[in-house]
Amino acid sequence: MKAPVVAGWIERRVLVNYRVEPDALAGVLPEPFRPRLVRGRAVAGICLIRLRAVRPRGLPALVGIGSENAAHRVAVEWDGDDGVCQGVYVPRRDTSSGLSVLAGGRLFPGVQRRARFDVREWDRGLSVSVRSVDGETRIAVRGQVSRALPPGSVFASLWEASDFFQQGGLGYSPRGDLTGFEGMELRTEGWSVEPLEVDVVESSFFDDRARFPEGSIAFDCALLMRSTAHEWHARPQLAARKTGPGLVPAY
Repeated sequence: MKAPVVAGWIERRVLVNYRVEPDALAGVLPEPFRPRLVRGRAVAGICLIRLRAVRPRGLPALVGIGSENAAHRVAVEWDGDDGVCQGVYVPRRDTSSGLSVLAGGRLFPGVQRRARFDVREWDRGLSVSVRSVDGETRIAVRGQVSRALPPGSVFASLWEASDFFQQGGLGYSPRGDLTGFEGMELRTEGWSVEPLEVDVVESSFFDDRARFPEGSIAFDCALLMRSTAHEWHARPQLAARKTGPGLVPAY
């Protein structure tokens, strides 16, 4: 059965980004993906997104659902039939919605896991805390809107960072049976981001020194998007080069 196009509204989307030594991603990225580099560094991070009125396209917004969601991502490229493709590899998705957990990987692409979200927002700032039910995911981010990217960012300008992430709307994540990767493309009616100055950033995934040795990863920047209509489109699956537990890291 073909997955329906899903429409809705992005109330708030935060992209928390790290610059990573490419070799440190060897145990994170399965084939056929490889890191997409910016000035010799890979880019990985967390997407924290609040969705509203999410429903199959064509249905009224009143029947849609809302949820808080988190996705760990790595900017990647891979070889397609028509050349090099760009997007993100998503090893894990967490959500506050039980319905999304049931539908993810079944009615819609992308396996989802249940998590609890504590979100506080004020005029020009926010705080987001995530704890997954299975104990694997722990995230904390707090920041406020800024005028510029932090010094030392791998991106030379806000425009360059915005363009980089706009090109990463196509995401692939492992199927539940570990036989391949399900694809989902985010399309927005407008694309506008602003810098977020972060004073707290914690991630059980990126702070794990067994996975990312000291000196191989550092916080780079954060971006904020607000009030944007969007659609999710299913994309053809990618076959795995190998199957079983070795397809993805145990996360």
